[in-house]
Amino acid sequence: MRRIKLTIAYDGTNYCGWQVQPNGITIEEVINKALKKLTGENIQVIGASRTDSGVHAMGNVAVFDTETTIPAEKIAMALNQRLPEDIVIVQSEEVPLDFHPRYCDCSKTYEYHIINTRIPMPTKRLTNYFVSYTLDIDKMRQAASYLIGEHDFVSFCNIRTDVENTVRTIQELDIITNGDEITIRITGNGFLYNMVRIIVGTLVRVGRGFYGPEKVKEILEARDRKAAGVTAPAHGLILTKIEYK
Repeated sequence: MRRIKLTIAYDGTNYCGWQVQPNGITIEEVINKALKKLTGENIQVIGASRTDSGVHAMGNVAVFDTETTIPAEKIAMALNQRLPEDIVIVQSEEVPLDFHPRYCDCSKTYEYHIINTRIPMPTKRLTNYFVSYTLDIDKMRQAASYLIGEHDFVSFCNIRTDVENTVRTIQELDIITNGDEITIRITGNGFLYNMVRIIVGTLVRVGRGFYGPEKVKEILEARDRKAAGVTAPAHGLILTKIEYK
């Protein structure tokens, strides 16, 4: 038995997220079927991050166990020949049998993309959140500084989660501008359900002037989801990389 690690990129537009579910096609389901065609085995991949419907990835990670003799590094190319164009295996490699993508120490980096123009840009509609109001980037950066470090992020967590420990560490939070495009890049040791999208929704409220930057500190201390801003749309979010220690 061998354990193979996959690094996966995908456009999540046409999928109901990562995890297999009865009400629509998912990334995990498509990869499982491609592995069945390749190996003849009934394989269930284990993903590192269960991205939501419409969320994209450049570096999600999954593993699977197999008896195949195909060299690990060639599995990526073989799978890509059996996958649709919006899902690509970036890399395949063999890892120890005890490697688990969700339980090993790692850092995850997400990017959230905003297009800040007066009118929508049709070529950006599937990968950027359109915001027509002028945003104060300096105030958004001030607000973001309160989130760096270890905090209880329960205020930035969807109330449907059943996670008991809501303490997480954000190592970096940068807001980068390039003309009308705004990228919010967040790196942390883990994220709660919808955490990044709620952070973005809150920072946009700061940028529009509804909240002062210091409001973010109050939201953290409130430990109440109702205190934070709205959840930003899924299609602006990309899981860019997962780095294991």
